Parts: sequence; structure tokens; C-alpha cells
Amino acid sequence: MPSAIDPSHPSAEEDAFWMAKALELACTAEAASEIPVGAIVVLEGEIIGQGFNSPIHNCDPTAHAEIQAIRDACRHMNNYRLPGATLYVTLEPCSMCAGAIVHSRIARVVYGATEPKSGVIESQQVFFEQDFLNHKVDASGGVLADQASRQLSNFFQYRREQKKRLKQQAKTLSKDAGEGK
Repeated sequence: MPSAIDPSHPSAEEDAFWMAKALELACTAEAASEIPVGAIVVLEGEIIGQGFNSPIHNCDPTAHAEIQAIRDACRHMNNYRLPGATLYVTLEPCSMCAGAIVHSRIARVVYGATEPKSGVIESQQVFFEQDFLNHKVDASGGVLADQASRQLSNFFQYRREQKKRLKQQAKTLSKDAGEGK
């Protein structure tokens, strides 16, 4: 861990350190055939919550990495509010997760890769800057973005290749069945 962590003014090195921890959790999601996204909640230089994508395994559409990490942190702190905490997540949050971040009163969000389709921090919206919000969140992206993007791209490339192989196998089986083999 970087020395002399100042939670109110984290350095780029500290952000990269914590993001590397979130990337490790993304690997856990990938090993479970989930989209590889990981998240941790840090308060005063300690991880108080962690999570990774698991909506398929949990049969729960809300089981995004951020939600899992926030739930874990809230249990750890015995509080539904996490003032002063920073959430590190490998992918730009969606609207559901951004709402949970605001409601949990997380102070800061740091993310890796942008999510052009559904990210609401910079890609599709600038959610945290909306006037109607009763809590402001500091957000910054691009931390270890290359690693996070590469992990996601590799995962989806593997999925596409797997789908293509299965389609080809089904075609071959169908052809063989038609020939009476």
C-alpha cells in the first residue's frame, strides 16, 4: 500500500493501487463467467467493502459490482451511509449504481474504463452534476483504464468466439442428423 495515504487528497499512485485491487475482483467475476467488473470501498486507507459482478449467479439484476461493494461496506460499518468513503470500480457506473452511490453518501468515485452504452458519469450523462441531487459526489475516471478495457474486451471477444463455435457445432450436428449419421 502507498505510504502516508491522505484520504481527503489521494494521489494518482494511491488511486492506481486501489484500482488494482478492484481489477483483482473483476478477475473473480470473470472466473464465474460474469462480466468482469470489480469494486471496492475504501475509507481512511482501508478496504471496508468489496464486490464483483454477479447478477447471473445471484439471479439478481441489481448485483453489480458497485452495489455488492456498497452493501458489504454498509454491513461492515453497520450504517447505510458511507460519508468520506471512496468507491473504486473498474467500469464507469450505470444509472442504478450512480443512484446507490448518491444514496449511500459516498464522497468520491474513481473508475477505470468508460462505458459508452450505459455509463452515466461521463458517457451518456453527467449524473453527479444534476441539480436535483441532495448529495454531491466527486468522480474521476481513466485510472488503469487500459487494463480494465482490455479485460472487458478480451472477455467479450471470448464470448463471441464461444458463441460462434457453438453455432458451428449446432450446424454440424444438424447436418449430420439430416444425413442419418
